Amino acid sequence: MFPTFELEKKFWTQGRRFIVGLDEVGRGPLAGPVVAAAVCIDWKNFGKKGQGPSFFGGINDSKKLTQKRREGWYSLLTKDPDIKWALGIVSEKIIDEINILEAAKLAMKKALQKLSVNPDFLILDGNFILEDISINQKSVIGGDGKVISVAAASIIAKVSRDRMMEKYHKKFPAYGFDEHKGYGTKKHLLALKTHGPCPIHRFSFGPVKKNGCKIKSSPAD
Repeated sequence: MFPTFELEKKFWTQGRRFIVGLDEVGRGPLAGPVVAAAVCIDWKNFGKKGQGPSFFGGINDSKKLTQKRREGWYSLLTKDPDIKWALGIVSEKIIDEINILEAAKLAMKKALQKLSVNPDFLILDGNFILEDISINQKSVIGGDGKVISVAAASIIAKVSRDRMMEKYHKKFPAYGFDEHKGYGTKKHLLALKTHGPCPIHRFSFGPVKKNGCKIKSSPAD
């Protein structure tokens, strides 16, 4: 089963043009930011190109795609002028201050603020809505595997965050961020135990708290 336009079409037929899918990546890792993407497929223009739904054949939740396929989709999605998108990034420091769920919501709000269109409706992956947002919205559990615009958001957010973590690896090579992207793998936990956390670790998360006595501030430490 692949994502469809069933939900977007429901709102398009109601005269709502700019339907925005939202998803975030990075709630589970022990290090690095949480990243959200907002994606709006402008069907009024996109449909004129004759590609229609076939353009999105094979798109899926980013977790169900190989890295190569995610990268391919990222290139297609971010280069098409009729697919509007934006990122929202919330740092590990803010995550520690407000908790990861609120940080994920904040990342989505930041992405919406940067979007070049004014949304008529929001479709969120998850079981929550964004408070203090006047736009009508609907949350869909597992939306990244059901709704095309949300699947697109999951891919853009995932590839963007992975690239950020690969850059962090160059600064803090002892932790293997290029491999696990900050998730709590055996290699990561061992590095935490050996070196202590570095500045991009989330100090409110249990495994980091446990090893928080030493802080690695630079690759040379």
